[in-house]
Amino acid sequence: MAGSSFGELFRFTTWGESHGPAIGCVVDGVPSRLPLDSPDIQRWLDRRKPGQSKFTTQRQEPDTVEILSGVFEGQTTGTPIQLLIRNQDQRSKDYGDIKDKFRPGHADFTYEMKYGIRDYRGGGRSSARETASRVAAGAIARKVLGSAVSIRGYMVQMGKDHVENALHDDAEIDRNPFFCPDAKAAARWGDLLNGVRKAGSSVGAVIEVVARGVPAGLGEPIYDKLDADLAKAMMSINAVKAVEIGAGLEAAGFSGEENADEMRMEAGQPVFTSNHAGGILGGISTGQDIVVRFAVKPTSSILTPRHTVDRFGAESEILTKGRHDPCVGIRAVPVGEAMMAVVLADHLLRHRGIYGGAMP
Repeated sequence: MAGSSFGELFRFTTWGESHGPAIGCVVDGVPSRLPLDSPDIQRWLDRRKPGQSKFTTQRQEPDTVEILSGVFEGQTTGTPIQLLIRNQDQRSKDYGDIKDKFRPGHADFTYEMKYGIRDYRGGGRSSARETASRVAAGAIARKVLGSAVSIRGYMVQMGKDHVENALHDDAEIDRNPFFCPDAKAAARWGDLLNGVRKAGSSVGAVIEVVARGVPAGLGEPIYDKLDADLAKAMMSINAVKAVEIGAGLEAAGFSGEENADEMRMEAGQPVFTSNHAGGILGGISTGQDIVVRFAVKPTSSILTPRHTVDRFGAESEILTKGRHDPCVGIRAVPVGEAMMAVVLADHLLRHRGIYGGAMP
């Protein structure tokens, strides 16, 4: 299947379907002698796996990763790393009623039009189940980046309700099921999502991902800009419909004076007084925090009947039974972190390959 691989030097290919026996990925371009064992990957998969709260799908998947190749005696060998995650809690019968119908807002119709066949059980390759493989690849990318670079994602909006920036607390992100840095917003979102879940509906979200410690100089203009690759990475995540870097769309309303990230010298080094550019200028990292936001649409599988058509051209109604995320944006947080990591790891290796040295 074309389009299942991502990256240049750090490159991974995912495989498998939502209701198949397993999913996984092959990660290539990983330098040798990096310390790596399954717990290094499992810790990140555990943040994404389903069934961790009443606010996510109740499908129970341990998402236990198995390393099949590319690691020997706790170190990477420089050869392709293959990772396997077995599916254990599929309920394919839940999809029997919709096997010939197209869910509005879902990829059912487009897969049918493109391939003439589709796996209707959970959406096959179009299912968010595929993102577990991305998180596994992202865990390896973090090893390539090293401890100097930290990547943190969190939800800043659920439906129409935004967090209050003044109440941002990094410690709060892991204290609630929404990866929310604002305790008051998290409490409101609990009430909101309880109502959405009980109604059999869904709601969208906005996720912000910040990478700190990224050195200046990563990114390849003109067509391999760091922000262009980050936008592609985030847009490739299931259900994502928009991406912003730094101030994003808000910058269109700024004056030139407001938008300019002024510079001064501090301790003999140039520093910026603001970060509207999101840590990237001309497609190249500035050394500031890299800030990316992406919008996730509401889950398409809902219990409210919707008008649709079937494979035979007949008009119909459809509702989707089974176990679905009322806000798929929640579990998109670790996925966004992973995609940030793989882009940065790829550009770090590309920089080394062209210019030499461990870091810019």
